[in-house]
Amino acid sequence: MTALVIAEHDNASIKGATLNTVTAAAQCGGDVHVLVAGHNAAAAAQAAAQIAGVAKVIHADAAGFEHGLAENVAAQVLSLAPGYSHILFPATASGKNAAPRVAATLDVGQVSDITKVISADTFERPIYAGNAIATVQATDDTKVITVRTTGFDSAATTGGSAAVETATAAALGDGKSEFKGSEIAKSDRPELTAAKIIVSGGRALGSAEKFNEVMTPLADKLGAAIGASRAAVDAGYAPNDLQVGQTGKIVAPQLYIAAGISGAIQHLAGMKDSKVIVAINTDPEAPIFSIADYGLEADLFNALPELVAKMQ
Repeated sequence: MTALVIAEHDNASIKGATLNTVTAAAQCGGDVHVLVAGHNAAAAAQAAAQIAGVAKVIHADAAGFEHGLAENVAAQVLSLAPGYSHILFPATASGKNAAPRVAATLDVGQVSDITKVISADTFERPIYAGNAIATVQATDDTKVITVRTTGFDSAATTGGSAAVETATAAALGDGKSEFKGSEIAKSDRPELTAAKIIVSGGRALGSAEKFNEVMTPLADKLGAAIGASRAAVDAGYAPNDLQVGQTGKIVAPQLYIAAGISGAIQHLAGMKDSKVIVAINTDPEAPIFSIADYGLEADLFNALPELVAKMQ
């Protein structure tokens, strides 16, 4: 019984979601192998070899893998699939794009968004926006799984000494899809899904200008990432990549500060696993207070500047 983890990387380093997925794979039992499909990605393959618990790294190099197109990654995974009992992807945008292609081609059921491994064929996953936990048993010979990264600790990035094996690149489809370009948002702040501290704002901020004016000083003081509710994103106060929630990013930082967020079920599904939750809202009946460790019934336009001033 051997598990194959599909690494997320930038052709130079391994992304954090891969580390959580390695932990989940190890709990399935047996050896853990990691696939690094990229272009000129030898550095990423070597980084994967250092991850604790990894027995082997498979490095597939081709120009078609440079941008992680799901069609091409899935083709490479399928070429390796017969040798594995478990194939695990991080439950990120990339993983959710490639995993169904693999499962459908193998004609097996996909187990999505697992948060716990009970045994080699039994897993827990949230349903109903996290209000219930389903226990799922997969009876297929090959189990295709996506892993909710907040449900598992990160594997150590040092201590491993896995062999790196070069794999023949798979035939990369029929060319019906190709990479045309990307717009990369660059920020000095931590990546939202990896940040230890997140400050999030909601629709109560009123405008994009006020969102930046009020949230940025606090985030700067705390060295935090900035998040937003869907209502704030839909209103144009913040870009889509800052959205936290069921249809945004799932986060579990050490500290989550929710300012002007009422706590709709869709938002709570994306952040309720945070270690410490602080809620600031003028509505004492706001649902966010039901899960908050610390709640402040106050106007955020007064509370946040005062908090920043106290940290001077």
